[in-house]
Amino acid sequence: MFPFKRSNFRRQACGFWVLQKRGVIVIERSIAMGSAPNENGGSVLDLEDKCGVGGGVQDVYGEDRASENQPITPWAVSVASGYTLLRDPHHNKGLAFTDRERDAHYLTGLLPPAVLSQELQEKKLMHTLRQYTVPLQRYMAMMDLQERNEKLFYKLLIDNVEELLPVVYTPTVGEACQKYGSIFRRPQGLYISLKEKGRILEVLRNWPEKSIQVIVVTDGERILGLGDLGCQGMGIPVGKLSLYTALGGVRPSACLPITIDVGTNNKKLLDDEFYIGLRQNRATGQEYAELLEEFMAAVKQNYGEKVLIQFEDFANHNAFDLLAKYRTTHLVFNDDIQGTASVVLAGIVSALKFVGGTLSDHTFLFLGAGEAGTGIAELIALEISKKTNTPIEETRKKIWLVDSKGLIVSSPEALAAQVTEENYEKGLIYPPFTDIRKISAHIAANVAAKSYDLGLASRLPRPKDLVKFAESCMYSPAYNNYR
Repeated sequence: MFPFKRSNFRRQACGFWVLQKRGVIVIERSIAMGSAPNENGGSVLDLEDKCGVGGGVQDVYGEDRASENQPITPWAVSVASGYTLLRDPHHNKGLAFTDRERDAHYLTGLLPPAVLSQELQEKKLMHTLRQYTVPLQRYMAMMDLQERNEKLFYKLLIDNVEELLPVVYTPTVGEACQKYGSIFRRPQGLYISLKEKGRILEVLRNWPEKSIQVIVVTDGERILGLGDLGCQGMGIPVGKLSLYTALGGVRPSACLPITIDVGTNNKKLLDDEFYIGLRQNRATGQEYAELLEEFMAAVKQNYGEKVLIQFEDFANHNAFDLLAKYRTTHLVFNDDIQGTASVVLAGIVSALKFVGGTLSDHTFLFLGAGEAGTGIAELIALEISKKTNTPIEETRKKIWLVDSKGLIVSSPEALAAQVTEENYEKGLIYPPFTDIRKISAHIAANVAAKSYDLGLASRLPRPKDLVKFAESCMYSPAYNNYR
């Protein structure tokens, strides 16, 4: 989305198709610059062959940690102007563009003369954010930053995770979803409604990024503890994927937030003139199932069978049904049922050091029998069964659940292993949140090791140091240097 000098035409056009249209040069990307093409047309960046450490596949925007110090050319689909570059959140650095970069990419005069480092920009923005007294104002300021300067947004979030996590996700995102119609400015994901039934694949192809690895999808029926928010539940997939990037290191360009709009039973929203979704009662039964079936098939056709689909904040009856229906045909995950359960089990395993004994020595009582409660209970039963070689039907007898009507008759271990003796001495059963990215890399390495042991891993040969390899593939918010 910006120009290049004609004198550099041959060098810069290498690896691209170049067409002349109405006096404007149009460039289509063929492979990512700075990476070696693999046999599938993607790219794999190996920096240190000796230890097998390298970046991930198809690092189009230079997002991986392994490529953060390598100069890149910020190519886009069409060559326009420096003015357009400043409005591209993938490449915009604001006042951090150097004098050389400003001259090379026609930015001179479009910015004040001062050159500010990313660290100084971060300091300035944190000062501004702390002036706001209303959490929703901070949320809106962070969303504006994400749409303007993506790397600076994640730099702030990673470096100030304990302060900003409650801003970009719970609890503030709940209020944002309730008022989404009023604060909506520009789309941050895909909206698929009943009106698109029969052409969902066409809608998916409207999304500009093609190398999608993770989709977080909601139908808005059970948003946090707020109930049915319909189309305005989009704030949840957007916020959750921000955490995938900031805490887990997944590239922003590989993430896709989706809201499936089948209507809402929230009368207050249906009567709200600013509501942005379908104005009808929620579809159920066969109509709902057919739309979800088409969606799942279209995702697999468009992005391949390895794309992860996370079901987020579906109502209990749909959440369990969807997970059971698609777990054998798609790579699916439910955070409320499985993710929360993994973290809670890790905490229990870690806490055994304080209380003594093993999991099978204890009886567990749950107040609540929703997605999270039943998911945790089932995972505890599975863990006890695995450790004691006892049938799961027997281990379930150690667990009791109470709902509103009365009594109802690997990764966890990797997380628990990150709790140090120093943490235990402080009474902590989880590692400190400031270490979250390091923890994510270690968990990823443990999962990868299991995949290699079972013959399921697709990246061969196996890196010698899985932790270093995982770290090299994690998203880096550091600014790139442009040629």
